Amino acid sequence: MRLDKYLKTARLIKRRTVANEACDNGLVSVNGKSARASYDVKVGDVLSLRFGIRTLTVEVLSVAENVRQADAAALYREITGA
Repeated sequence: MRLDKYLKTARLIKRRTVANEACDNGLVSVNGKSARASYDVKVGDVLSLRFGIRTLTVEVLSVAENVRQADAAALYREITGA
Protein backbone atom coordinates (compact mmCIF):
# COMPACT_ATOMS: atom_id res chain seq x y z
CA MET A 1 0.00 0.00 0.00
CA ARG A 2 1.23 3.51 -0.79
CA LEU A 3 2.56 5.51 2.15
CA ASP A 4 0.06 8.37 1.75
CA LYS A 5 -2.86 5.93 1.64
CA TYR A 6 -1.55 4.06 4.71
CA LEU A 7 -1.28 7.28 6.71
CA LYS A 8 -4.90 8.08 5.89
CA THR A 9 -6.19 4.51 6.46
CA ALA A 10 -4.43 4.29 9.84
CA ARG A 11 -5.83 7.75 10.62
CA LEU A 12 -2.41 9.17 11.42
CA ILE A 13 -3.21 12.00 8.99
CA LYS A 14 -6.79 13.03 8.28
CA ARG A 15 -6.71 13.39 4.47
CA ARG A 16 -4.70 11.66 1.77
CA THR A 17 -3.83 14.95 0.06
CA VAL A 18 -2.39 16.27 3.34
CA ALA A 19 -0.41 13.01 3.72
CA ASN A 20 0.90 13.42 0.18
CA GLU A 21 2.00 17.01 0.89
CA ALA A 22 3.69 15.93 4.15
CA CYS A 23 5.71 13.34 2.22
CA ASP A 24 6.62 15.87 -0.49
CA ASN A 25 7.83 18.34 2.17
CA GLY A 26 10.06 15.75 3.87
CA LEU A 27 7.99 15.52 7.07
CA VAL A 28 7.61 11.73 6.83
CA SER A 29 10.48 9.26 7.03
CA VAL A 30 10.52 5.47 6.80
CA ASN A 31 13.27 3.51 8.57
CA GLY A 32 15.25 6.72 9.05
CA LYS A 33 15.12 7.87 5.42
CA SER A 34 12.87 10.53 3.91
CA ALA A 35 10.13 8.79 1.92
CA ARG A 36 7.96 9.71 -1.03
CA ALA A 37 4.18 9.24 -1.01
CA SER A 38 4.55 6.33 -3.44
CA TYR A 39 6.71 4.28 -1.03
CA ASP A 40 5.30 0.76 -0.55
CA VAL A 41 4.61 0.31 3.19
CA LYS A 42 5.43 -3.12 4.62
CA VAL A 43 4.88 -4.74 8.02
CA GLY A 44 7.80 -3.89 10.30
CA ASP A 45 8.54 -0.47 8.78
CA VAL A 46 9.16 2.34 11.26
CA LEU A 47 7.45 5.61 10.28
CA SER A 48 8.36 9.00 11.74
CA LEU A 49 6.00 11.94 11.26
CA ARG A 50 6.90 15.50 12.20
CA PHE A 51 4.07 17.78 13.31
CA GLY A 52 5.74 21.12 14.08
CA ILE A 53 8.03 20.44 17.05
CA ARG A 54 6.38 17.08 17.84
CA THR A 55 7.60 13.85 16.26
CA LEU A 56 5.48 10.70 16.23
CA THR A 57 7.24 7.39 15.60
CA VAL A 58 5.21 4.25 14.92
CA GLU A 59 5.90 0.68 13.83
CA VAL A 60 3.66 -0.82 11.13
CA LEU A 61 1.94 -3.94 12.49
CA SER A 62 -0.53 -4.54 9.68
CA VAL A 63 -1.44 -3.22 6.24
CA ALA A 64 -5.13 -3.33 5.31
CA GLU A 65 -7.15 -1.61 2.58
CA ASN A 66 -10.42 -1.01 4.45
CA VAL A 67 -10.41 -0.46 8.19
CA ARG A 68 -13.12 0.85 10.49
CA GLN A 69 -12.24 3.88 12.56
CA ALA A 70 -12.38 1.85 15.78
CA ASP A 71 -9.85 -0.66 14.41
CA ALA A 72 -7.42 1.83 12.83
CA ALA A 73 -5.14 2.00 15.88
CA ALA A 74 -4.47 -1.75 15.55
CA LEU A 75 -2.53 -1.11 12.31
CA TYR A 76 0.43 0.40 14.15
CA ARG A 77 2.23 0.54 17.51
CA GLU A 78 3.38 3.90 18.80
CA ILE A 79 7.07 3.85 19.70
CA THR A 80 7.56 7.46 20.78
CA GLY A 81 5.55 10.63 20.76
CA ALA A 82 8.01 13.25 21.98
